Amino acid sequence: MTRSWDSTAYSGFPSQRRSSPYLFSQKEVRDIVVAWAALALAFTIASRGGLAGNLISAYFVAFVAVGSGFVLHELMHKFTAERYGYWAEFRMWVMGIVLALVTSTLGVIFAAPGATYISGQNVSERENGIISLAGPATNIAIAFAFLLVGIVGTGIFTQLGGVGFSINLFLAAFNMIPVMPLDGAKVFRWNKILWAVIFIPVIVGVYYVFFAR
Repeated sequence: MTRSWDSTAYSGFPSQRRSSPYLFSQKEVRDIVVAWAALALAFTIASRGGLAGNLISAYFVAFVAVGSGFVLHELMHKFTAERYGYWAEFRMWVMGIVLALVTSTLGVIFAAPGATYISGQNVSERENGIISLAGPATNIAIAFAFLLVGIVGTGIFTQLGGVGFSINLFLAAFNMIPVMPLDGAKVFRWNKILWAVIFIPVIVGVYYVFFAR
């Protein structure tokens, strides 16, 4: 999910176009690592009902399948925005991390450990839509990569593939809901046909994966 997409700069970030894209500040790297590790722990707790049992394999699956989907989603927002010359950095949300860990003990997760903040002026509707679409599109690509892992893999890799496919499909569908501040609202505003072409098959896939069993 992206933040601060309007025609003015987000407070705390420079409004000028960035001359050297694809760079990470030390704070950004720290925030990415902390958010990734915390989200993986939250999914581990939720899936196992606590911290008992073989946590190493469970955390590995969560770290790769769930954490990568979230982090790569956010980084694609960043890279796409920077490709257009805007300033973009990921920031963790401490309260979101705390809520994710607390709610995971109840078997559900409020997963909002951070977001990509973007600063720029005169952002076109097309640029806004493409930058917003980059995250969910990445989740769709990752989902099918994990599906392939699940098909050809054995043992823990079968589990990894199944979890990675279902979670990333869900992340894509959820973020494409056309309600602010989700990515889908900005894609829908830019190109309604493209939004429908992506959202409808994904939401149907989520229904069959999670509910039609």
